[in-house]
Amino acid sequence: MRSGTRRVLILGGTGEARRLAGVLAERPDLHVTSSLAGRVRDPQLPPGEVRVGGFGGVDGLTGWLRSEGVAAVVDATHPFAQAITDNAVAAAQRAGCPLLVLRRPAWEPEAGDDWRPVPSMAAAATLLPELGERIFLTTGRQGLAHFAGLDLHFLVRAVDPPEPPLPPRTTVLLARGPFSVADELALLREHRVDALVSKNSGGSMTSAKLTAARELGLPVVLVQRPPRPDAPSAGTVEQAAAWLDAVLGDHAG
Repeated sequence: MRSGTRRVLILGGTGEARRLAGVLAERPDLHVTSSLAGRVRDPQLPPGEVRVGGFGGVDGLTGWLRSEGVAAVVDATHPFAQAITDNAVAAAQRAGCPLLVLRRPAWEPEAGDDWRPVPSMAAAATLLPELGERIFLTTGRQGLAHFAGLDLHFLVRAVDPPEPPLPPRTTVLLARGPFSVADELALLREHRVDALVSKNSGGSMTSAKLTAARELGLPVVLVQRPPRPDAPSAGTVEQAAAWLDAVLGDHAG
């Protein structure tokens, strides 16, 4: 790390994390390290220095922040990565390090949407039998055990193969987005989907699968986000960069 630079840790894996790393990597006053959890076999890597794997909980991350002289942390993990966020907030407080939570805005329903909001994956599973026989499960490869006891046919889409337990009637589709509305419409029709399950991951644009479900009049069971942590937050990469300017002062300008 060059003399006079300030170290910034980005906890990432999301598109926002990669875009923020790209913006900050061009600045000579900052040394940016992006940390990925390592749950995806072939992740899309951000610009700059990258580390893969956990820190060892709150104690491990606290020690890393101190030993590496980190000046600021941006938690740009997935909105549902609650354990990672909780650990990051606690570690930053212990280390006396400013932390910002970067979260894309949640999706909001539009005219014609048939959304069934639920607080958890378990609640989603309870609701499904009344919605049909063929379910498109787009919650990723984790948490599928909640649906393992249901005698329904599931279409599961994930980047990497999911681990058991899985529902007894499951078709796995390995694919990485983004997907177009036309792609999603064709998929829903091909598999004769009756309902979708998704997490409210959010973003600047409504997901193509939700638009396709609206066009076909399909219900969407939408798992709501965990509570927002007690920490400063931003909804865009630009806001996160401005926050860094403010907390790092003259060294970031």
